[in-house]
Amino acid sequence: MESTESWLRATLTATGTGLEERRLVEAAAALEVAGALPGGTEPVHVPPELATVWAERDLGAASHRAAIPADVADDADGDPVSAQFSEDLGRVGVRSPCGGGHGAVVQCVDAYVLSYEHGVGKPDPRLFAAACAELGVAPEHTLMVGDSRTADGGAAALGCQVHFVDHLPVRDRPDALLPVLDLVQNAELPPV
Repeated sequence: MESTESWLRATLTATGTGLEERRLVEAAAALEVAGALPGGTEPVHVPPELATVWAERDLGAASHRAAIPADVADDADGDPVSAQFSEDLGRVGVRSPCGGGHGAVVQCVDAYVLSYEHGVGKPDPRLFAAACAELGVAPEHTLMVGDSRTADGGAAALGCQVHFVDHLPVRDRPDALLPVLDLVQNAELPPV
């Protein structure tokens, strides 16, 4: 997960759009407070008239775009953020709260489960069960890394091992995933 400022810089660079440094920093801060970066921080405040839209943001592409207007890429081929996911990540499953239009981002993984395809959002354990089934791995042999004890608690309820990473920009938690690497390296893998 990258900072909103980093995402905004990459997007501006990729689209050839210039923005004065002060305005860029201000815009990134405003986007951060509004929760406008998909996968970023939750909004500081959701206006009452948008509460339903926000609660249903993961159940379909239209509802996702209504709640998160900054997330407008239908096809990630030209999405500068997607390029960062092109490395071989090993065997990984993703249970994503995205509302659609992110196929190219998740092509680098073995399985993904999207809320809108199942009609339920986090923390529903059925989403995590679907991800385990797609991977062909039992929940007790699955490590789920998440940033929300509430939303990602569905994996723990299912029986997955769970590691939480604070939802902060990478610069504020540079070593957050080291325990995950240790867990993966020392894991006893089930027979194939």
